[in-house]
Amino acid sequence: MWTRLFLGFFFSLTLAPQGSENYPTRPVRMIEPFGAGGGVDTIARAVSPKLSELWGQPVTVENHPGAGSTAGPALVAKLPADGYTVLVNSSAQAYTAAFVKNLPYDPLKDFIPVAPLTSQPYVLVTGKSSGIATLGELIATAKAKPGQLRFGSSGLGTGTHLGVEKFNLEVGIRAVHVPARQGDAIVDTIANAVAGRTDYLLAPIELALPQIRDGKLIALGVSTARRSVLLPEVPTIAEAAVAGFDFPIWYGIWVPAGTPAGVVDKLAMDIGRVLAGPDLRDWVAKHGGEPMGMTQPEFARFVLKESESAQRIIKAAGVKP
Repeated sequence: MWTRLFLGFFFSLTLAPQGSENYPTRPVRMIEPFGAGGGVDTIARAVSPKLSELWGQPVTVENHPGAGSTAGPALVAKLPADGYTVLVNSSAQAYTAAFVKNLPYDPLKDFIPVAPLTSQPYVLVTGKSSGIATLGELIATAKAKPGQLRFGSSGLGTGTHLGVEKFNLEVGIRAVHVPARQGDAIVDTIANAVAGRTDYLLAPIELALPQIRDGKLIALGVSTARRSVLLPEVPTIAEAAVAGFDFPIWYGIWVPAGTPAGVVDKLAMDIGRVLAGPDLRDWVAKHGGEPMGMTQPEFARFVLKESESAQRIIKAAGVKP
C-alpha cells in the first residue's frame, strides 16, 4: 500500500501540468526592473542558467530600470501571456499596488504570482559624513530636527521606501523621502547616501556591504528578526530600537495575467526544482538569503497579504499615492 502511495505521489510530481507538455520550446526572457548589479538582477542571473539547463532553452535576463522600478513591469504587462517573458521583481511588486496611482498596469490584477525565490534582510545605513554611529543617534537626531533629515529609496512603493516609512512610524520620527530619479538603479541610491545627499536608507545588505567595509557607510541595524550572516556584528532594528520589527526584502517571479494555468504550474514546479538544487541552496545561503518554500497558491496569497500590509502603512504614514 505504502509503495503504491509513494509511486502515485512521485508520478504526480514528475508529470508535466496539463497544457504545458511542450513548454518551453523557445528562449525565455526574464525582465527585472532595478538595473544591473541590484538584488533582483543578481538572483535572476543565478536562477536563469539553472532553468536554461533544465529546459534546454536559452533563458536571458534583461534590465529595465526606471520610473521608480515600474518600467519593467509595465513592459511585461503588455507582452503576450504565454510564459516566454516573465517578471523577476522584489516585494515592490506587491507594494506599488498600494503606493502608486495611474500606472499603465495593475500590479495585482495584471500579473499572476508564480513562485517566490528568496528573502533576506535589509540594512539601515547612513553615510560616514552624517556623524551618526548608532540607531539611537539617528533617532535622536531626527527628533531634534523634525522633517529635516532625508531618507533615500529606489522608488515610491519599493521595499526600501515602505520599510523606512514603517521604521519612522514605529520610532516616531518625520523625515523627507528622496526617491530614485528616472533611470537610477539601487546602486545610485546607495551612492547618494555615501555622498551625503541623503541621510539614511534601507539597502539590500549585499549591495551596501562594500561601502560598509570601506567605512563609507555606517550599518545601524538589519531589518529582520535575526541578525544577518553577512553582518553578524550589526544588531537587528528590533534589538536596537523597535521590539518586534521584522521587514525582509523578498524576491519572486510573475507572469502576465492570462498565462495558461499549465504553464504557470510548470514554471512554479521547475523554479522550485532548481531552487532546491544544492548549487542554488548554497548560493542563497552565501548571499545571506533564506528559502521561502511556498506553493504557487500560497505565494499568490502572500503577495496579496503584503499589498494589504503596505496599504495600512501608507495610511498611517499619511503618504499620498
